[in-house]
Amino acid sequence: MALDLSDRVNHSIDWMRKTPIAHRGLHDSEAGIFENTLSAANKAVAAGFSIEVDLQPSVDRVPMVFHDYTLDRLTNQNGNFRDMNAAALIGVTIMNTMDVISPLSALLNLVDGKSGLVLEMKGQTGADKGFLKAVAAALEGYEGPFAIMSFNHQLLEDARKHVPHMPLGLVAEGGDEEYDTHREIAEKCDVDFLSYSIKTLECRFVRDFKKTGRPIISWTIKSPQDAEKSAKYADQITFEGFTP
Repeated sequence: MALDLSDRVNHSIDWMRKTPIAHRGLHDSEAGIFENTLSAANKAVAAGFSIEVDLQPSVDRVPMVFHDYTLDRLTNQNGNFRDMNAAALIGVTIMNTMDVISPLSALLNLVDGKSGLVLEMKGQTGADKGFLKAVAAALEGYEGPFAIMSFNHQLLEDARKHVPHMPLGLVAEGGDEEYDTHREIAEKCDVDFLSYSIKTLECRFVRDFKKTGRPIISWTIKSPQDAEKSAKYADQITFEGFTP
């Protein structure tokens, strides 16, 4: 059965096809620029790339730019990220740098429309109440190019219901065994684009989605060889570790 999506193509995200997307910003830990920091975002802007970042909610539901569910890997502190309020998180430095965990609002102020933003909402089933609405509130009035996306199907459903005007993408991976699951959520949420793993990009769902004319971006591309493979199936790459 073919993928049955509406005929609507969201031309407001055509920017997504044009410029490679720096995964978590243009980070380089050896140079002291870490992922999901304002320094990494600033470097991507300067280099002319679009930017992908992750969003987690603080305990008081402020969208923060951070990937992990704990503080351990990227900071000198321990504990669950979502147990802390925004004021406390903003005081947490990233490793031994001058960068701190930043709210989405700070990223928007920095980028200010100079680069496209792909914002991945990290979901945690049963613990995301108010997260989507807080992200939407932060983005209200932002005039630069952006899109939101998630692995989490409930966040996607909430987004399509509450902020139908915002470009929305499904983050996914898996081979043909995942076809029905991915098709169902893509149809239910009428997603505007797809972000798919390079590891399983050669699958039926990606081929069918491409026929709809909507953008497909791949992740995470770490070499020119992966970029060459991606170009056969996707419109743009989300990259790190090399300069495309």
